[in-house]
Amino acid sequence: MPFSPSTALPGKAGRLLFTCAIGSVCTVVLCNALHRSHAPAIDKDAPAVSLRRSPAPPAPAAPPPAPARTTASATVDQTFSDAAQSLGIDQGTIATLTEAFASTVDLRRDLRKGDTLRVVYDRPQDDEPLAVRLTTGSSSHDVFLYRDPSGEARYYAIDGKSTKPPISRYPVAFTRVSSDFSLRRLDPVTHRWQSHDGVDLAAPIGTPVRATAQGTVTFVGRQTGYGKVIMLENPPPYSTVYAHLSRFAKGIRNGGAVKRGQVIGYVGETGWATGPHLHYEVHVDDVAMDPLTVDLPGDERLHGEERQRFAKEAESLSAAFNG
Repeated sequence: MPFSPSTALPGKAGRLLFTCAIGSVCTVVLCNALHRSHAPAIDKDAPAVSLRRSPAPPAPAAPPPAPARTTASATVDQTFSDAAQSLGIDQGTIATLTEAFASTVDLRRDLRKGDTLRVVYDRPQDDEPLAVRLTTGSSSHDVFLYRDPSGEARYYAIDGKSTKPPISRYPVAFTRVSSDFSLRRLDPVTHRWQSHDGVDLAAPIGTPVRATAQGTVTFVGRQTGYGKVIMLENPPPYSTVYAHLSRFAKGIRNGGAVKRGQVIGYVGETGWATGPHLHYEVHVDDVAMDPLTVDLPGDERLHGEERQRFAKEAESLSAAFNG
C-alpha cells in the first residue's frame, strides 16, 4: 500500500504529513521529527544566558549655568534702604553698603528724590552686588566687592582703599589714664558703686579734643554729671561721647557733620569732675565698650598682587556701569 508525502500544515514546522488510502477511507498520520541531524543539542545543565540589554548608564549631570553679569537700577524715592530693597538687596548687605558710602555721602542729608542706585551682579552665583554706584545730583560714588584669599568679602573704593571708615583710638593728647572703664566702681563724686562707661584721659585744661571718627552731632550742650558734652553718631555700629569739656569748638552744633581728626572741643573739668580730664566713651550698637581695647576699624588698603587683581576687576565692573 503506497504512501505519498503531502503538503505540511501551516505552522507545523518539523512535522511530515503522509496520506494512506484504504478503499474510500483516508487515514492521516503525523510523524514527529523528534531528532534532526542538523539541530544542535541542548545542555539542560548549562547556565541560562540572558539576552536582555543592560540599562544605559545615567547621563552626566548638566554643569551649573555660567554666571551672567547683569545690572539693575532703582530711583531713590524716600531712602537709600528703600531703593536697595527694591533691587532685592538684603538688610545685612544694606547695612554694609550704608557704611561703605558713609565716608563720601551723608545718606540722610545728601540723598534727594530722583537720585539713582545701580548695581552689578554675577547671577546666579552671587547674592551680594559686585559693584554699586550711587548717583547724587551730578556726582557718582562707586564701591566694589573684593574677596581676599581667605574668602572674606569687603567693599573698596576704586583706589583700593577700604570703605570701612577708620576710627582713631585716642581723641586727645593725654598725660595718663586717670580712671579706667569699669562695670562697677566707686564713683569719687557721688560715692556710690556704679559703672564707669568710658575712660578718663588726664590733660591740661584747653587741650584740643578731636573726633575719633567722622560722624554727626547728636547732642552738644550741658548735662548733669557730664558737664559740657558732645555726642557723635559715627559710622555704624559706633557712637562716641566727649565730656567735661571747658568749651566747644566753633561751628559744632546739633545735626552738624564732623570729620575724623576735627577739633570739636577743649579739655575742662565741668560736671562731676575732680580735675581736668576728658571723659571719653565708645558705644557699639548702643552698648558701652572699653575705648582702650574695643576692636576698631583701621585705615586699610589693598597692596601688591591683591591691588592688581582688584584694579583689573574694578575696571571691568566700571565698564558694566557705563555699558
